[in-house]
Amino acid sequence: MLWPALRALSIGELTAAQEEWLRTDFDLSSEPRREGPGAAESIGHRSFTDAVGNRLVLDVARTDTTSWVFALFSDGTQAPLAVVESHRARFHQAIDHLELDLVEITPAATAAEVHVPDADSEDSPASAVGAHWAWPDDLDRVWFHLGLRADAPAEVREVKLRELMRTPAWGLAPDSLQSQAAAFLAAH
Repeated sequence: MLWPALRALSIGELTAAQEEWLRTDFDLSSEPRREGPGAAESIGHRSFTDAVGNRLVLDVARTDTTSWVFALFSDGTQAPLAVVESHRARFHQAIDHLELDLVEITPAATAAEVHVPDADSEDSPASAVGAHWAWPDDLDRVWFHLGLRADAPAEVREVKLRELMRTPAWGLAPDSLQSQAAAFLAAH
């Protein structure tokens, strides 16, 4: 089974020539990926192995006429950090070259890779946070619920924490958690 190791979402229209450039630049087969999440939207993929022989799959998918997903999948083993970071750079380069708008990269390495919906948007986290989740007393237990790994960069955690704090549910968070959040933000 394939699991996403890195995923970049972007928006913009591409011509047939730009799609072909993408397939050529990433050395993708013209066959869509047939396994793993989102395979139905794949426009091309390439399988390869890392230095220790683990299978990885690079994929580009179109989720609608203007939404693009660049993904690196692993076969269940953790993809080497160097491979993930080189693909992060390649995704950024392709998105810039094609003049697409970056929505987010998961896992995010910088604040610019975090998607923060408008406060009035229906994508706002207010509807999900606090409604079905008992607030923890420890800020370290919040990161997972925000979709972050324990080793997420501080600037990424800051953006996600500020997003959480602007929800109406934040007022229900324990005082100790609110104090820890304020201290975290003051330190960063």
